Amino acid sequence: MSATPWLRARVARKTMETESICRLELVADGEQPLPPFTAGAHIDLRLPGGLVRQYSLSNAPADGGRYVLGVLREPASRGGSAAVHQALAEGTVVEISPPRNHFALAQGAEQHLLLAGGIGITPLLSMAQHLAAEGQAFALHYCTRSPAQTAFASLLAAAHLAPRVHHHFDDGDAAQKLDLTALLAQPRAGVHLYVCGPRGFMDWVLAAARQAGWPEAQLHYEFFAGETVDLSDAGSFQVKLASSGRVIEVRPDQTVVQALAACGVDVPVSCEQGVCGTCLTRVLEGTPDHKDLYLTEKEQALNDQFTPCCSRARTPLLVLDL
Repeated sequence: MSATPWLRARVARKTMETESICRLELVADGEQPLPPFTAGAHIDLRLPGGLVRQYSLSNAPADGGRYVLGVLREPASRGGSAAVHQALAEGTVVEISPPRNHFALAQGAEQHLLLAGGIGITPLLSMAQHLAAEGQAFALHYCTRSPAQTAFASLLAAAHLAPRVHHHFDDGDAAQKLDLTALLAQPRAGVHLYVCGPRGFMDWVLAAARQAGWPEAQLHYEFFAGETVDLSDAGSFQVKLASSGRVIEVRPDQTVVQALAACGVDVPVSCEQGVCGTCLTRVLEGTPDHKDLYLTEKEQALNDQFTPCCSRARTPLLVLDL
């Protein structure tokens, strides 16, 4: 597995969108321009202390030369969002990965339905700007706690977006709240749904869509964070490196990535929660116990790859393509 080709970028501007969400504008640090990206893409951001976190790009893909991020300060931060809010200032030089997109707009769709919960607006904002510029049909429903906690409100009020944007506030009257049952009641061929936000919001939207009969091929989603894997009843198992034949024990209190690292075998990681796919590794023998949110159910059922940052084994031994 190849290492991340890190790029140098500079924080050109840092502002607060709300009391808990900051907006970062990154530009190239040097003569090499930032690579182009597509709507729904994200980058890895290397933070002080060696942390690596993923953030969606929220600006329009045609808006070349810069990447705009929106970062929520999480009360239960594992260090990433706190580092962005506290340690990054205008002028700070950071390392970032080239953009990757696991949440792309469906090609050939007749209409796009975008549903954002809180900080989940970031990739959908990029999509909305791109769709508006291309003259494609879409609607964006944005659920937040209150107008004061609504990020990118001024941009969403711009003439090219406002007619297609619907705000839903938790503290508002009942009439303006999102009626998900009515919105998703009649799935149609050619209409694709995209959802991003907190896990509870996404589960709610996807469950409602599936209950209403939306085909899986028309549902698109991106999780920001996975659930903490409970290792209280986990067992030990072994992994074998196909390239050398070396066998490594994975203790109950270790992830595969941690066990490998302790033996000098580094696997690229980012989210460490089975969300991003950075550590995705081929499995040549054995059956993984999938704990990720990156692979689809169909991909998991093949058992030919897994995410060693959180997934484990159902068999005593996994042979890995490492």
